[in-house]
Amino acid sequence: MSPSRRDEPVRLTRIYTRGGDRGETSLGDGSRVQKTDVRVVAYGVVDELNSHLGLVLAGEVPPRVREPLERIQNELFDLGADLAVPFVEGDDKLRVTLAQVEELERLCDEFNAELEPLRSFVLPGGTELAAHLHVARTVCRRAEIATVTASSEGVNPLALVYLNRLSDLLFILARAANGGRDEPLWKPGGSR
Repeated sequence: MSPSRRDEPVRLTRIYTRGGDRGETSLGDGSRVQKTDVRVVAYGVVDELNSHLGLVLAGEVPPRVREPLERIQNELFDLGADLAVPFVEGDDKLRVTLAQVEELERLCDEFNAELEPLRSFVLPGGTELAAHLHVARTVCRRAEIATVTASSEGVNPLALVYLNRLSDLLFILARAANGGRDEPLWKPGGSR
């Protein structure tokens, strides 16, 4: 790998390395683990979530929603890097921060203040944007579960909090994407 510039943290000149051909991969600290390792699964689901957000952003998204989602995509790469290195309090590794969690909470409060109170559980759907955000929300929940599973291996506790708040934000943004029109609501036993 050739040296990188400060604004270019990683330079990949060759995509395949053959290093994973036997079902192993390297963690951020250089240790080798199976690709089924709980930590690898966790950051893999975070990567899947990021891809779903990419699909959301490939469509028509209002600028006030686009800007935070673009930032969140970058933060999800940071989160993946965090999960790829066992957590040690006070280390100098790239870690999810309380400020990032607090920004998600601020966004939740801001967007939720504009919504009608819930009268029932919301079914995933409505507009295309809302449906894509609901898919991203459910993948985020799966990433959270995978991270909980990996927590026995030493995970930054804020990684769990970040994913929990992000799934809340994606739910709120999905509701907002329905733009005040009637949301598809759960009607218990309504199909009987």
